Amino acid sequence: MTDKPHGLATRLSHAGRAGAKVHGFVNPALHRGSTVLYENMAQRSAHMRRRFDQALTYGTQGSATHHALENVIAEIEGGTRCQIFSTGLAACTTPLLGCLSAGEHLLMPDSVYGPVRTFCDTMLKRLGVTTTYYRADCTAGELAPLFRPETRVLYLESPGSHSFEVQDVRALAACAHRLGCVVLMDNTWGIHAFQPFLHGVDVSIQALTKYAGGHSDVLLGSATTNAEAHWRTLRDAALVLGQYASPDDCWLTLRGLRTMAVRLERQMQSGLEVAAWFAAQPEVAQVLHPALPGAPGHELWRRDFTGACSLFGVVFKPGVTVAGTHRFVDALRLFGIGASWGGYESLALPTTGFVTRTASQLGGAMVRFHIGLEDVDDLVADLRQAVRLLTEATPE
Repeated sequence: MTDKPHGLATRLSHAGRAGAKVHGFVNPALHRGSTVLYENMAQRSAHMRRRFDQALTYGTQGSATHHALENVIAEIEGGTRCQIFSTGLAACTTPLLGCLSAGEHLLMPDSVYGPVRTFCDTMLKRLGVTTTYYRADCTAGELAPLFRPETRVLYLESPGSHSFEVQDVRALAACAHRLGCVVLMDNTWGIHAFQPFLHGVDVSIQALTKYAGGHSDVLLGSATTNAEAHWRTLRDAALVLGQYASPDDCWLTLRGLRTMAVRLERQMQSGLEVAAWFAAQPEVAQVLHPALPGAPGHELWRRDFTGACSLFGVVFKPGVTVAGTHRFVDALRLFGIGASWGGYESLALPTTGFVTRTASQLGGAMVRFHIGLEDVDDLVADLRQAVRLLTEATPE
């Protein structure tokens, strides 16, 4: 009889630590450094041969602090190896550079995170890689004709972090694998609730800046693999590009992860309460929260996810202008105006400029909300006092 696997909260409390029976402090030590010294040349040679392992060879290849964080992220994601990056964007772009060469083709969802789109349209284009943007909520049958003989990568982001399409990852990944392509996925929204490798993903990407750090004071990213070939491609690209993350940020993220399950549970419930409040408002056309019954993508979310996070969008009816959403957001007292999410503080941001889906295609002007750890009653009261400004006439 095998032991029942531990739950997420238990694993986050214990992974990447020496353990309760080892004498010492609870948290792992912070290791900073560039030069690594060896006892003799034989030891150095042995370490240098282990470039794909957690060997101590030079600062840019990681320290015990980096390795502890990598082990925790790999466990959360259900993978075997993890590479830490200095930012979430670097965690997106480095696997693309590792997997693609001049003359090859990439399939990218139209709703992808804006800076990744810019990377495809600038640097990848200059390097001779062609990108085709596909509708994020397409079926595998609709996606299949877009593959070319030179297609090498299918990129997924589910849900999209601005327009919240939930993708049928299992079907899309199977389509890509039949044609010999690698599947990369930004799994930041589902860090605790979606197991990418069980659905056919080859490289799972996280913006650890968000929920893993949890306190809006670090920049960090990760990419996790579940197969040796994909790990070697990823690790090679990271080493060649000199990708490195601050050990201080790694240590802070390790600390943040210990409470991530508790924060996410609270923020998920609060987010659903606020989303349900919005759905009942007469100014609202639709709420883009995959875990909300009736929302776009809800059935796929129910099938594939075990939970949700606190990021969602609200699309207002045509009578609400973009200027109206700006007045509304300016009047909020408990919501910051910021581009990130995943921290303990609530945020609101009018958004249509980062995706090619326009306001008219979405049905109206949109505001993206991240719900933090504040009391829900206080957040709803704040929203209620500001909502009248959505339709207030602009002064002449």
